[in-house]
Amino acid sequence: MLERNFNLSFRMTQELGRTIICGEYLPGDSLPTEAELCEKFGVSRTAVREAVKMLSAKGLISSKPRQGIRILPREEWNIFDADLLSWSLEGNPSMQVLKEFLEMRIAVEPQAAALAAQRCNPEKIAAIGEALARMRSAPNDSAEVMEADIDFHISVLYASENRFYIRMRDFVRTALKVSIAHTNIIREDFDEVVEDHAKVYFAIKSGDVVAARAAMHFLMDEALTYIESELKKIA
Repeated sequence: MLERNFNLSFRMTQELGRTIICGEYLPGDSLPTEAELCEKFGVSRTAVREAVKMLSAKGLISSKPRQGIRILPREEWNIFDADLLSWSLEGNPSMQVLKEFLEMRIAVEPQAAALAAQRCNPEKIAAIGEALARMRSAPNDSAEVMEADIDFHISVLYASENRFYIRMRDFVRTALKVSIAHTNIIREDFDEVVEDHAKVYFAIKSGDVVAARAAMHFLMDEALTYIESELKKIA
């Protein structure tokens, strides 16, 4: 019974969380009552209450006596939560969301590359090189090359040896899964993409802090420029 309630609560959390993130409910809106949610999702009150607790912990909703369940302002949302990251990028994310993700990555990854070059941990730099080698050998536009690309960036975070940057790994992994699909159209020459990654790797390997930071910034700046131009078209 406990396992069944957990599974139902988890399913409800996922479905209701997606509807909130996708804008079916707006901040300040009230969710259906507990009884209505039971009927809508075909679950018990126990399952509803557990789901409400989960969504409250993610900063999406507030549940208070005589006030019901309300959607909290977006600035209260725990946007680094793995579920929220996934929900916000499912389907067809807006260019504005992609821009915000890239802006955050640009604030972190170039400095992570610089720290990786400064600290020069051979084992962690080897992991970056291994990911680069997989990018070179994988077929273009394949799942393998995407995973290698993601592992490259995650390995740079680990090579920074900064615990806060390393904790950005879920954010970077989720952002890359979507941004690669949406921004690779601006780079027709895949070999050029790989070589830009190689510049980051060799700068880190050689301990060149300035070059590592610049190479990582260049890697993402072109995608940001493309997204900003697309936003101007729809403004």
